[in-house]
Amino acid sequence: MLILLPPSEGKTAPRRGKPLDLGSLAFASLTESRAEVLDALVSLCAGSDGTTGTDLDKAAEVLGLGKTQADEVLRDAELHTAPTARADRVYSGVLYEALDLPALDTAARRRATTRLAITSGLFGLLRPGDRIPAYRLSGSVSLPGIGPVASYWSSRLDETVREAAGRGLVLDLRSSTYAGFWRPDPATARRVVTARVLHEVNGTRKVVSHFNKATKGRLVRSLLEDASRPTSVKRLGEQLRDLGWTVELGEQERHGTRLDVVVSEL
Repeated sequence: MLILLPPSEGKTAPRRGKPLDLGSLAFASLTESRAEVLDALVSLCAGSDGTTGTDLDKAAEVLGLGKTQADEVLRDAELHTAPTARADRVYSGVLYEALDLPALDTAARRRATTRLAITSGLFGLLRPGDRIPAYRLSGSVSLPGIGPVASYWSSRLDETVREAAGRGLVLDLRSSTYAGFWRPDPATARRVVTARVLHEVNGTRKVVSHFNKATKGRLVRSLLEDASRPTSVKRLGEQLRDLGWTVELGEQERHGTRLDVVVSEL
């Protein structure tokens, strides 16, 4: 089973570590595309003359940052030489805090290396162990020389994702910003499960963004801790129920079968 995760805007910048080596990352077929996006981002943030601080306001506007976030622009300007760490330590948002991959036992961490794939505006697709620097590039950005980042990757990730999934299931936990990076074809969609989290209070259900992320992190953690390998959409639903989750499977839709995870406590 392949589990697709979004990245997080929150990142912990490594204090030390080797600089980025694109050739060392998983999914080697994406190396050239990663280099193209990386160069465009660094060029935007460093300025055409290669000096940091050139037209920071323009770069911040393109990246969707506020005037008080100039440090994020300066960080992006130095991505070629910035120290790196494992992606599962760099990403530090709500989902990744709840998932807490470093605290898993050895067997669960081993499953994470082959089952998890993280979508990224800069790198396209990553494994948890890939060494990356902290960066700022949302999937909603339109980058000079690249265009809309989501559109750029949408034409380049299909084969990579399908190869990573093989003949197994795909559990899609990506946010709407990153869902456009890859859409399954009709045949693959029969093996895709798209999950959302619903908070139920007094019979009324609604999506709560922060809680949605935390719940997805805990859900993935429980799947990694369990050695089962579901071979069908129905079996995945049964596995989650066995693990104590309240889930409801919907009908097959264009991009996969809807899985509602229903929770009653925040």
